Amino acid sequence: MRVIGVAPVALLGAAALVPTVAAASAYAATSTGASSATGYTVTPSVIAPGSQVVLAARGCSTTATAGSGVFDTVTIPRGGTAAATVDRDARPGTAYEVTFICNTSPDSTAKVGLTVGKASGAPTPGAPVAPAGVQGPLGDGVDRTRAAEVAAGTALAVVTATAAIHVVRLRKGSRPH
Repeated sequence: MRVIGVAPVALLGAAALVPTVAAASAYAATSTGASSATGYTVTPSVIAPGSQVVLAARGCSTTATAGSGVFDTVTIPRGGTAAATVDRDARPGTAYEVTFICNTSPDSTAKVGLTVGKASGAPTPGAPVAPAGVQGPLGDGVDRTRAAEVAAGTALAVVTATAAIHVVRLRKGSRPH
């Protein structure tokens, strides 16, 4: 009898935590090979030979260039993105560095990792890649998740679980034995 009374509370607590876990795993799955401190990104960070990678230099106030041993050097416009096609003869499993150079000063450089993956299950060569995640109707995409939003969601889940446990304990105390 006791297990039946606790089961709904356990399910409610688990249901309250599911959205926070899903959001955290979605953020991890869509993360790029980004240098978050500087705003230079490579999307996706693992790519098949012959596919396109999207490069962004949001940390640069002017145009920037990006180059790697696996694709030609490209120019990235201020505040924008640029696409580069990974060489078809790139070896899967090989890690490369993408070097970003901000044209404001020659010393402003950043390096971001890029790994060439298997061709199976990879995007079609030349297919567009979304550089900023899926944009929902309520504003920012997954890649713009703020730590405060994650903390607030987690706190809400903990408060919900605690309230559920409190209600069950109050109910248990009011029942005649």
